[in-house]
Parts: sequence; structure tokens; C-alpha cells
Amino acid sequence: MTRPYAEVIGDPVDHSLSPVIHSFWLQALGIDASYCRRRVTRAELPAYLAGKRADSDWRGSNVTMPLKLDAVTLADGASDRAVAAGAANLLMMREGKLAAANTDVGAIAILLVRLHEAKARMGSVTLLGNGGAARAALVALKLVGLANVRIQARDVAEAIKLAVEFGLEAEPAIFTATIVSDGLINATPLGMAGRDCLNCDLDNMPDQGWVFDMVYDPAETPLIAAAKARGLQTVDGLHMLVEQAATSFELLFGQKPPRDRDGELWQLLHP
Repeated sequence: MTRPYAEVIGDPVDHSLSPVIHSFWLQALGIDASYCRRRVTRAELPAYLAGKRADSDWRGSNVTMPLKLDAVTLADGASDRAVAAGAANLLMMREGKLAAANTDVGAIAILLVRLHEAKARMGSVTLLGNGGAARAALVALKLVGLANVRIQARDVAEAIKLAVEFGLEAEPAIFTATIVSDGLINATPLGMAGRDCLNCDLDNMPDQGWVFDMVYDPAETPLIAAAKARGLQTVDGLHMLVEQAATSFELLFGQKPPRDRDGELWQLLHP
């Protein structure tokens, strides 16, 4: 007897905590299915998806770097948010077609609203990066009404193209430019264990400012530590991971995750 399953794919993927989250929810709800991780490179992705189309046990795959932009182009159709972002973090079969979705957008929007409710200063925003995660952030920023956004990236030419695409008025800057905005979003892998750290000079940000780091390994990145030292409000990558996973879980397995057991889940994520 076969067993339904889902997985997270990317390169690298060994660091992913998605299997911990989804497996906890599956067990809590008594759903007979599994969730695992699998390394898939950009070159391997077309063949991987061709195989999944014919696999009746496959419920879908969450997609992490560097596959989010490719996921949209390889799908037969995409959700409005995936189209708006030009990137997807979830692939699944729907009525015989490969569908792409973006649950990152909703997760980022939820966490930005929480910052607003916590009285963080929600004016100007600096966005670090110009990949799939940055695109999701731009859609979320638009959803919550934050329009004064400046992209800082290593490739300024590509950042300019992205700024034009999303109608941003602020001129993009080089990645290492001084950060003077109210908020900062890191949508790059910098700061992840085993990678270079960001320049964490936050001295020019206002006291009511905030920092949102999408990196979750380590749980407290050097950027988050620097923000806390400045007394800024923070959102770490684990909170984003759980929020996007909650929407993904419902799409993959047809049930809402038991968020009333978040306390137990956080103990697993913070051993």
C-alpha cells in the first residue's frame, strides 16, 4: 500500500526545517502521510517535475532557493500571488495540471502587520536582495501599503529592472550602502550558517525601526542580534517559515494545521 507524501526541494536543502514542521502537524492530526527533503538542482528540476506529474502519491513540493523563479515557468499555471511575484515556493497537481503557488507572500504580510500592531515605525523600507524571496517581499509590502521601498543588491542593474517592474520610486543602491530606512528586510541567504554575514551596521536606523531577516539557520542571525542590541523590533526567519508552512500544509494535505500547539512546535525548532 502506497503512502501520500510531500517534500521540500532546493539546493542546498539539508538545513531545511520544513520536515520538522510538517511532520509534527501530520502526527498531531493523525494524517497518514510523510514529508521529507530532497536536493534538486536547477538543472534537475524539469526532469524531477516530469516524474512527479505521474506520481499519484505526491501531494506537492515546497520550493526553496534557487528554484523559486524556475518553479513558476515550469508550472502549467500559477496563483495570483505567484504571478505577481514571478516566483513560487509551492508546486502541486490540481486537476491534472502542475500548479504553482506562493505562500511566502501571505506569511510576510502577516508578519509585517504584526510589526505595525506592535507600533514599529512603518515608513521607508530597505530590501536586501533581488531574487525570489525579494519578489515575494515586494508583493507583500504592496499588500500592506508600504510603498517607499529601496532595493539594495550586489547587481544594481538587476535591482533597477526589479524596481521598474514593481513601480518603485526609490532608486536602488549597491548592497553595502548605508541603511537609513525605518525597516530592513533581508531576502538574501547571507547570514546563514556557513555563508558570509551581512554588514550589520544599523546605527542610522531610527529607534522605532525594525529588522526582518528571512534566514532561519541560525535562529538568531548576526543581523537579528545586531538589531536586538540596538533595541529594534525584529522578525526572524523561523516565524516566516512557520507562517508560510501553515498555508502550504493546508494546500498539500487538505486540513488546517493545529496552531493551538505552536508551543510544542517551537520547542522542536529550538532544541
